[in-house]
Amino acid sequence: MVLTARDLVPLISWLASRGRCRRCGHPLGWFYPGIEVAALVIALVSLTVDGLPRAWLDCVFGWWLLALGWIDLRRWVLPDLLTLPLIVAGLLASILFAPEGLIDRALGAALGYLALRAVAVGYRAMRGEEGLGAGDAKLLSAAGAWVGVMALPQLILAAALAALVTACALRLGGVRLHARSAMVFGPFIALATWLFWLCGPASR
Repeated sequence: MVLTARDLVPLISWLASRGRCRRCGHPLGWFYPGIEVAALVIALVSLTVDGLPRAWLDCVFGWWLLALGWIDLRRWVLPDLLTLPLIVAGLLASILFAPEGLIDRALGAALGYLALRAVAVGYRAMRGEEGLGAGDAKLLSAAGAWVGVMALPQLILAAALAALVTACALRLGGVRLHARSAMVFGPFIALATWLFWLCGPASR
């Protein structure tokens, strides 16, 4: 089915079709409107926090992290095609808007990657299996490139606490979890990164 202009209007097209494919009637689910609502929230929060013209950078960064978070949630992968350019983009943003913080950002990128890779290697050595993907380390490297090395301890703590709260909510909701249950970590790193970016001096 070829999409027309009316099929591409965010939220409105989904509501107009009542959440179903116009051709076959198959339910489209909440994924697409969920992404569109999240993207709208990112734009509104960015405008509220920074206003124009700086909000555009907040939006691009937030949408980039949103894409990574959703991909990880649905596919259990953080593609290098998105994580690696995000590292470069963070360093370029520092050069353009905060050149005095470039060393801090570069150290953040390096130590962010090394820290999670060390955790992953240690876990594999102790348990004999993978416990943390390389994509998470690259995403934390990108986080360091945007918010700097000093914010990384608080950022990873916030992401871990958010993951723990989510696990507790799932458990209370009836989802069976045990010591070897797997959970994606990318969305929590992505959310924490964007919030730290908005709250930090780098976004001003």
